[in-house]
Amino acid sequence: MRIVVCVSGGGTNLQAIIDAIDKGEIRNTEITGVFCNNKGAYALERAHKAGIETACLSPKDFEDRESFNKGFLKTVDKFNPDLIVLAGFLVNIPATMVDRYKGRIINIHPSLIPSFCGVGYYGLKVHEAALKRGVKVSGATVHFVDAGTDTGPIILQKAVEVLQGDTPEVLQKRIMEQAEWVILPKAIDMIAAGRVKIADGKVIISEEQ
Repeated sequence: MRIVVCVSGGGTNLQAIIDAIDKGEIRNTEITGVFCNNKGAYALERAHKAGIETACLSPKDFEDRESFNKGFLKTVDKFNPDLIVLAGFLVNIPATMVDRYKGRIINIHPSLIPSFCGVGYYGLKVHEAALKRGVKVSGATVHFVDAGTDTGPIILQKAVEVLQGDTPEVLQKRIMEQAEWVILPKAIDMIAAGRVKIADGKVIISEEQ
């Protein structure tokens, strides 16, 4: 399976995917490209170190969002992916891309959807909201991407305990280490193995053969 990973920042989830492929935890999968919207992102350095081709386009380099979206789609198409993985990608996916890659785009979100998700909930904002609400458990979710924001069918979730005295940064790190870096590689491996199907808007996971 050929995958393109879309990133905006440090690329820790990208690194988790690279490492899992190297260890054989994600099978029959290669990263054919990394797409980034931020020229200064450390994720690009991670990709270069792993010998993975990169492409970087920023919406700021285009006169309008429609022009950027066309460039984005064209660039991703060139990598010819079977699956697009959004791994800390802070750009809205254009409707044309969602349509073209229907059922073939997944995203990792740092909460247990439907909590703390949707428009405006990204990065530290998610963890700030969770702590403000006083939840005892948070976590991460891998889901398919549809036309909405964080509304697509859920593939995997993993809960992480919220501890007294947590700051948004501390909680973010724990959720990355205990949930995101675990379930994102696992979801990719299951998709590569043909174990994930969508039926009636829900994900059906078949047993490993």
